[in-house]
Amino acid sequence: MAVAIEFDHISKHFSNASYPAVDDVSITVEDGEFITLVGSSGCGKTTLLKMVNRLYEPDAGTIRIFGKDILKEDPVKLRQGIGYVIQQVGLFPHMNVYKNIATVPTILKWEKERIQTRVEELLQLVNLDPKEFMTRFPAQLSGGQQQRVGLARALAVEPEIMLLDEPFGAIDAINRNHLQDELIEIHAKTQKTFLFVTHDIKEAFKLGNRVLIMDEGRVQQFDTTEQILTNPANSYVTSLLKTL
Repeated sequence: MAVAIEFDHISKHFSNASYPAVDDVSITVEDGEFITLVGSSGCGKTTLLKMVNRLYEPDAGTIRIFGKDILKEDPVKLRQGIGYVIQQVGLFPHMNVYKNIATVPTILKWEKERIQTRVEELLQLVNLDPKEFMTRFPAQLSGGQQQRVGLARALAVEPEIMLLDEPFGAIDAINRNHLQDELIEIHAKTQKTFLFVTHDIKEAFKLGNRVLIMDEGRVQQFDTTEQILTNPANSYVTSLLKTL
């Protein structure tokens, strides 16, 4: 199996911080994996995620996507090929659902028929009826529906990599559970590489086929749920498991 993302001795230190946000992280993510990143606030998981699409630049080390050093890539083109979903959703309030999802395909000058077909496909994928939702505006959607549209928009140009930064953090427990189930199905259907940041250990274990546990910028353990549960790497991982 191909390596989708390689973090090679990655470090990042923000000014005024007492320790590095990311401290010499070296991991590889296989193509098609669903990786969850978990740890307490300030552990470095979001910083690591944001370096993949160059929202942050590393101070040291190299990140490769399918073997290519991302610092040698055009950042705009890089981001167009990576889906990105955040907790605040970030839908454009003045655009309806159709136009929100069509944003990147329109920038890339896809034909109208192709965009129309893709938007309908994606709405069906995230369990929203195209006839009912295409013409709605974000203010007319619930939080869960907005998050579904945000996910559809991120998937619009079939990116090989999806970055999800606590996308369900502001969603109530019942809808969150439904969205988690749907995301597992979407991953299975698309076979894309997902990196998903959460502070919820239960969510991390439910979603990830491997879980990356971080603390103070360092990797504490990176393994399957089963291995982490049966062989916690250290006292930090053990303490985290007690919150399950």
